[in-house]
Amino acid sequence: MLTLTHYLVLAAVMFAISVLGIFLNRKNVIVLLMAIELMLLAVNFNFIAFAHYFGDTAGQIFVFFVLTVAAAESAIGLAILVVLFRNLATINVEDLGQLKG
Repeated sequence: MLTLTHYLVLAAVMFAISVLGIFLNRKNVIVLLMAIELMLLAVNFNFIAFAHYFGDTAGQIFVFFVLTVAAAESAIGLAILVVLFRNLATINVEDLGQLKG
């Protein structure tokens, strides 16, 4: 039987992988966006685990709000990525400063 500790350890591992993805890769925008999404997924996993453990639906409802913010963040991030690639033909984070008007 899986306990709350198992879920929290899995979420902590997912969060640690996403933090490593952010710190180890500072050039590729796509990998940075995926690491941020993994971080939000780990937080959502904690919300669901605690909501199930305590028998409360507030954590599950809050996950929908976090998913909405994550979808908006992904859409804006990918739009910036498309503009960056169209103007500079690269997706390096270091080249974002060249988009200044």
